[in-house]
Amino acid sequence: MANILVKYNQQYNYSEIKRKETEAGRRYLTPTGDIVPSVTTILDKTKPKEKVIALREWKQRVGVEKAQQITTEAAGRGTSMHKQLENWLEHGELKTGSNAVHQESAKMANTIIDEYLKGQLQEFWGMETALYYPQLYAGTTDLVGVYNGKPSIIDYKQTNKPKKTEWIHDYFIQGAAYAAAHNEIFGTDIKQIVILMCSKNCEPQRWIITGDEFDDWTATWWDRVWQFYAENS
Repeated sequence: MANILVKYNQQYNYSEIKRKETEAGRRYLTPTGDIVPSVTTILDKTKPKEKVIALREWKQRVGVEKAQQITTEAAGRGTSMHKQLENWLEHGELKTGSNAVHQESAKMANTIIDEYLKGQLQEFWGMETALYYPQLYAGTTDLVGVYNGKPSIIDYKQTNKPKKTEWIHDYFIQGAAYAAAHNEIFGTDIKQIVILMCSKNCEPQRWIITGDEFDDWTATWWDRVWQFYAENS
């Protein structure tokens, strides 16, 4: 059954991009034959020192095993929530199943759908869309489409508890990277990033980045790109 609430508009021919995990981080082979780092690898390798220290201190505080458990559970929950949202966009329904993680993620996905997708996502052009900027980077965004009337890069995020804006700046930078890649390859003018988040207790949050704020995060992204290549050439 198709989703009658959101239109799928196949405007662009999105190419598959081969992905490879290496010791230096994730790499992509683009359709033009370039081997480039992922957006997440660039962000990780150029992470400010205070964030590196904060992460190390958190692991020491909770213990290495507990930190790994929290990270693994969050990743599994996030993957399941993403699949639920993809299923809704494609078929108009969720698949809860009997697995506790799937049931939890279905509730989270349904919260995002009710709060932020129905009536606000007019159409989508691609899901799990592989994007690349020639010779520089590549990555995969959750959704590209028209949100509240504007072409947008849309990403879903799960969280153990609600986040403060200052904690998630990398999500905005990531969105700016995908927008720049889409604009470069397809000649679009995407200037809006939408981050849709839900906690495991079904507390929804949304950030819409546009205008001067979008331009600022785009400039920050390019600073990180040049830093990465300066330090890893």
